[in-house]
Amino acid sequence: MTRAWRAAVVAVVAALTAGTLAACGAAGDASPPPSPTGDSAAAALIDENFPDPDVVRTEDGWLAFATGSNGLNVQVARSADLATWTVERRDALPALPAWASTGRTWAPDVAQRADGTWVMYVTAQDTASGRQCIGVATSARADGTYAPASDAPLVCPVDDGGAIDPSTFTDDDGSRYLLWKTDGNCCGKDTWIEIARLRDDGLALVGTPTRLISQDQPWEGNLVEAPVLVRHDDEYALLYSANDYGGDAYATGVARSSALLGPYTKQPDPLLSTAIAGGDLRGPGGQDVVSTADGDVLVFHAWDELYTYRSMHSLPLRWGQDGSLSVVP
Repeated sequence: MTRAWRAAVVAVVAALTAGTLAACGAAGDASPPPSPTGDSAAAALIDENFPDPDVVRTEDGWLAFATGSNGLNVQVARSADLATWTVERRDALPALPAWASTGRTWAPDVAQRADGTWVMYVTAQDTASGRQCIGVATSARADGTYAPASDAPLVCPVDDGGAIDPSTFTDDDGSRYLLWKTDGNCCGKDTWIEIARLRDDGLALVGTPTRLISQDQPWEGNLVEAPVLVRHDDEYALLYSANDYGGDAYATGVARSSALLGPYTKQPDPLLSTAIAGGDLRGPGGQDVVSTADGDVLVFHAWDELYTYRSMHSLPLRWGQDGSLSVVP
């Protein structure tokens, strides 16, 4: 561990041994925003198995939802300040929809719709096809118990290998969209990040999905996944993970476009990787972007030193004057 990053990594929750779940730029002149941890940009916010975090703001603070572990379908943690987190030993989605089998529930995304209802999009195994597909559940409260909202998957392109890693985006005009990854690497196919508009209630798609990016850079290996879309000034920035999630090759990239539906141009090098972190963040990915009063923050998972679990970390983001995006170590 390098000296600088050793000082940066501060555990705030006692490390637990947990089984892993096989889920699948030029800097500007502006000063970097302070870390939400208060101590270091790369602090381990949750130092136990808490992969694919999705962070939402509520009236009472912040909630983080994560891939299932230890028999839970969807994990949840709570924070008042984005720095100190408490993992709640409960299941945010205790009952899966009728189409899904247990044991492969991944990468939840939670968002609030206009009427105040909270909607969860989540990956689970489609019993009929054996592929991973995306379903939807709802709750009256962000920290409530989510219940399936449909007996059929919302996104389930079986011929493309299925779909995983749902992510919501709301544009400036209030229109809402869902992004996901076609899971082609399951069966020798290409992977794609796709997007489609959501119906106002968030329970169905409107129109035909649009393909945004696929794997075409050497560092990406045979897949792209875990999309997160952010609008900054007059551009859209699409963050994504790529390569094999199970080791150091996994990394986070970014592509930008002046139009929502593209075309998107990738920054040639990863935004965050094991090498960029000096070896002290192993396989960083599964990211989310959190907007705070002090600037945007990247929240993501990375492996522990023994590669037995993926803990939750954060790094501030910096937008360059040319629109490029970089992390602040």
